[in-house]
Amino acid sequence: VWELTQSLRGCGSGGITGGLTLQRGFLSCSIDESYKYIFLPICYSFTFIFSISLNSVILYRSFRRTKRWNASLIYMVNLASTDFMYGLSLPFLVGSYIMRDRWVFGDFMCRVVRFLFYFNLYCSIFFLTCISVHRYLGICHPMKVITLETKKAVKCTCVLVWIIVFALTCPIFRFAQTGHYQNCWDDAIDKEFPDYVPYGITLHLLGFFVPFSIIAYCYSHVVLTIFRTLRSNGFRRRKSIKTIITITLLFALCFFPFHVTRTIFLLLKVTKGVPCHTMTAVSMCYKITRPLASFNAWLNALLYFLTKDKGGAHCCQAVNTPTQQHAMLRLPLRVMGKGEGEVDKETEDRIDKKENKACQSPSYMNRAKVKYIAE
Repeated sequence: VWELTQSLRGCGSGGITGGLTLQRGFLSCSIDESYKYIFLPICYSFTFIFSISLNSVILYRSFRRTKRWNASLIYMVNLASTDFMYGLSLPFLVGSYIMRDRWVFGDFMCRVVRFLFYFNLYCSIFFLTCISVHRYLGICHPMKVITLETKKAVKCTCVLVWIIVFALTCPIFRFAQTGHYQNCWDDAIDKEFPDYVPYGITLHLLGFFVPFSIIAYCYSHVVLTIFRTLRSNGFRRRKSIKTIITITLLFALCFFPFHVTRTIFLLLKVTKGVPCHTMTAVSMCYKITRPLASFNAWLNALLYFLTKDKGGAHCCQAVNTPTQQHAMLRLPLRVMGKGEGEVDKETEDRIDKKENKACQSPSYMNRAKVKYIAE
């Protein structure tokens, strides 16, 4: 089995240039990782600036109008919250890589920073999955959204996501720690690495590949429904499909390369007889895709600004939905003084019957699909 040790060279001259030496018996494979001391600080600094600034704006604007929250916005606020927390941990990583893997912030902060990376990663994946399922239900089964996806149900779903992701990632607190050379291990130290590999593979399967399969299923059915529903509106159909493809590609760009290369990296490190050039190539790919995965912390926010509704639409919106018609029917009775908006039971029953009948009509279901497609 490969044994991972830290190779420190040039200490006597005042500079530390690091690499990885993978040893098995008398064979040795030295991997030069000096590139990451320039590449990673730049990427993480970029992510820190954009994640903190963009997610701060989202949270500020959202909490100013909490009464207008819908299901999509509730998911987005939770997504922005975890992205913001992850952004706060990035200066520690930037400082560590600038000092060439030297960790001076203590063992506890090492565990916290490594935990926040994976916690944010899988919270983002799970909340994006929730948004995908919400859009799938809204377009393919609009009546189920009206009856099942209430604000209370969405909030309970968000709490459940936080609990599940914490349960999946809390073992990071055990494995992540500082080593003998005062560096912060990303996975586990040598003696605990055989125990870490099964956990890491399981985390990838449950945290990424299962949600990714759900998203692929939802969006494939959404595209088919769009083609069947919006045949007469080619512009809206093209716009909706373009948005779905963009979100799917961004999801794959951030998460897919990281999980594939990391899975291969973990398996090769516990496999005998792996050629040195293979291990070098996989290690480099894994280190490069790692900051790519962290880009989701600001790409999620960027998508919010690119896809949000334009302001001012509500004041001029036509009265098309049964709920709006219900409110308009009640308005004259309130003006006539029926006691703080109270309506007699006979009139309210008649309005409710009309509302239920309208909700079940094919024209209303088509309007509901168009509404969720536009969103």
